[in-house]
Parts: sequence; C-alpha cells; structure tokens
Amino acid sequence: MKTITILSGKGGVGKSSLSASLAAFLSEKNKIIAADCDVDAANLALLFGIKKLKNKKIISTGSKAYPTPKASQCKNIVANCAFSAITWDKKKQKPIINKFFCEGCGVCKLLCPEGIIMKKTKNAVIGEAKINENFSLVSGQLKMGESGSGSIIDTVKQRAYKLGLKMQADFIVIDSSPGIGCPVISSIKGSDYIIAITEPTPIAFNALKRVLEVVNHFKIPYGIVINKWDMNKPFSKKIEIYAQNKNISILEKIPYSKDFVRAMVEMKPVIEFNTKYRKNIENIFNQI
Repeated sequence: MKTITILSGKGGVGKSSLSASLAAFLSEKNKIIAADCDVDAANLALLFGIKKLKNKKIISTGSKAYPTPKASQCKNIVANCAFSAITWDKKKQKPIINKFFCEGCGVCKLLCPEGIIMKKTKNAVIGEAKINENFSLVSGQLKMGESGSGSIIDTVKQRAYKLGLKMQADFIVIDSSPGIGCPVISSIKGSDYIIAITEPTPIAFNALKRVLEVVNHFKIPYGIVINKWDMNKPFSKKIEIYAQNKNISILEKIPYSKDFVRAMVEMKPVIEFNTKYRKNIENIFNQI
C-alpha cells in the first residue's frame, strides 16, 4: 500500500482538485483510500458529492484550562499566559479564561495548581464515506476555534491506514493541509511520494520553495505540478528553470479553465466533469 500526498505551500492553488482527480483516476483500476488531512477546511468529500460522513467519531486531542473558585487567589496567571487567554474580572475578583484563545499549555495550572483544572476538549470529528466499491474516503474536521490539527491529522491517517488494510487497498491519497507548519509535517510523514502543486505567482512560488525544504528534510521523493500555467507563461518558465536547476521533475502543467470551477459546483472531480483532463492526471501518475 503506497501513500501519495498532494501538498502546496499556500491554499487555493488546486490541491484538493488534484487530490480528487488523482483519487478518482486511481480507483478505476485499484483499491484506494483518500484521506482529507486539511482538517482546518476539509472539503474533499464535497468534491465527490458527499454531504454527510458515516461512522463519525468525536475525538479529543487537546486540553483547556478552567478556573475553580480557588483561582481567585492567583491573579499572576493573567500576566503569565502567553496566549492572552486570561483576563481578570475586577468586580468578581476572579480570572476569566477565553476557551478560543487557550492552547492548553498548562502554565496557569503550574502557577495555580488548586485553582485551575485541565479538561480534555472534544475538538474534532472524523468520519468515512464510501465513494464506490474500490474507493473509500476518511475525513477529519477541526471544530471552529479549536486547535490541535497536527494530532487530528495523525488520527485521520491512522484510521485511513486501518481501513486500507481491511479493504487491501493499493494506494492512500492524502490531501494535505496547506503551508509549512505542524499540520503539513503530520500530513507528509510516512509518504512514499509527494506531489507539490503550485501556480505561476510570486507568493505561490515562494511558498512552494519553503514547503519543499520541509519535504527535503524527510527525504521523500517528489515532483511539481504547475496549475494554471498559462495564466503567466513567463513566470511558469521561471518555475521550470528553478526545477531544472534543482533537478526536480515537472510532472505536469495544467492550463487554466473554468471547468474546475464548474466541476466543484457540480460536486465532481474535474476528470469526471470533462474527460480531457484525464490525460493530465495520467501523465502525473505515470511519472511517480
């Protein structure tokens, strides 16, 4: 069972669209699992027309601080909260902890052991969907205002791997979180191949270079896909020259088309909306 992860240094460059189309393509002749690890904004299920997940499970990967009456003796926790989550109610002479700002670091608990309790928070939901006989999807969704996406991604991947073993899957396709932080590291670790998608804009190119530094750290083989390459052909050429100098494969250049938007509106992978894009996906897979 091989794991292919699609990532991008920034959001909005076509990562989920590519993930959906690659998963749909592979499922034609293979058994596959798709894992939506963009848990801050999970949308891979929508691209397959799935509005509700099954076998949903609420999980807890973090803790929050809660004050008790004895916290009234611990005004010092306000100044020592690195996340500005604690304010002091002068009228009631007690601390108020903003649950959306609290990161559960536990500093206030150390300073005020009898006045602060730490409670596990139910901060995410993980569920599944069966797309067809050869294709299942696992998706995680972080609750609004909550943190801990790295741990949730680990849980999503574990569930995807167990489901893959059960159905004897050939591939796991991971739709990674954007950026270069902890969620991306959680998404890519253990991958067999990385597809890094970008677009011909300065911000996307700079983000690509940063995320490839992360990939190089893990020594995972990878290639680049330039999406909407014809929107700025001179800049696309700049990306190609960069890749050539770094000995990185350009797996494919996908032209701009409103078909991608129309496919999303109809909740379909673009290769099912318009089969002409099948060749692009096939070219990518043949080089992996």
